[in-house]
Amino acid sequence: MSVTEFDPPDRFVAGTVGPPGQRTFFLQASEGRRLSSVSLEKQQVSVLADRINDILDSYAGGAGGDHAAAEVEDNAPLDTPIEDEFRVNTLSLGWDDERSVVVIECLDRDPDEDGEEATDDPLVPAEPRLIRVVLSPARARAFARRCQSVVAAGRPPCPFCGGPIDAGGHICPRANGYRR
Repeated sequence: MSVTEFDPPDRFVAGTVGPPGQRTFFLQASEGRRLSSVSLEKQQVSVLADRINDILDSYAGGAGGDHAAAEVEDNAPLDTPIEDEFRVNTLSLGWDDERSVVVIECLDRDPDEDGEEATDDPLVPAEPRLIRVVLSPARARAFARRCQSVVAAGRPPCPFCGGPIDAGGHICPRANGYRR
């Protein structure tokens, strides 16, 4: 397995490219001149933020509080070039008790049970790829806050059905198919 580790990164952020409703979500880690970007689903970004907050609430104490996150907040756009190394299939999240840090791992795919890959595509590497990022509690909380704001910055929800409203409105099932 190919492992790229950022322990700790100079920068680790979530961001998007594209207009609301057509956005592609990215996680981007950088350390010195090294830059890694991976794409993932909006729901993965949302769940990652929720679980990071849960871990910090359970284990980090004051070091992972909102006051500490405010000092390391990063609202700058994604670094260029924005080219994903792979699409995230599996996210894992952990707490290293000895170092008091959050560990985030992004894996591109799962190997089959026998260890062989189920792909004949010559463009797909033969072995799974993993990016591991280690964050202090304050930086993890700031990252989670940014994830939540990136997810919330999409299309507004319909007040009746909760579905996303495009710029031209949407056909609302709660209004018997009338456009809202």
